[in-house]
Amino acid sequence: MTEDEFDGQNDPDRSVAGISADRLRSIVERVERLEEERKNLSSDIKDIFSEAKSAGFDVKIIRQLIRIRKQDPSEVEEQETLLDVYRRALGM
Repeated sequence: MTEDEFDGQNDPDRSVAGISADRLRSIVERVERLEEERKNLSSDIKDIFSEAKSAGFDVKIIRQLIRIRKQDPSEVEEQETLLDVYRRALGM
């Protein structure tokens, strides 16, 4: 038996304990690519916030606006109403 034939380890279609090596490799590689994309996107977002800050915008408020835009309008209205009630209760 040559080294290349050793125990089928170079066979891309092999299964180990019922797990397809090719399928597992594909899943791992896809996740790795997506993690790299996420890293790049995070860097791009950071750059945009830096640009906003240098243009005089308050990044904290921009983040809050983004969070609000993701919410259902009725949920936002309910939160704003409750916040107003709490402010009045505290004399603000």
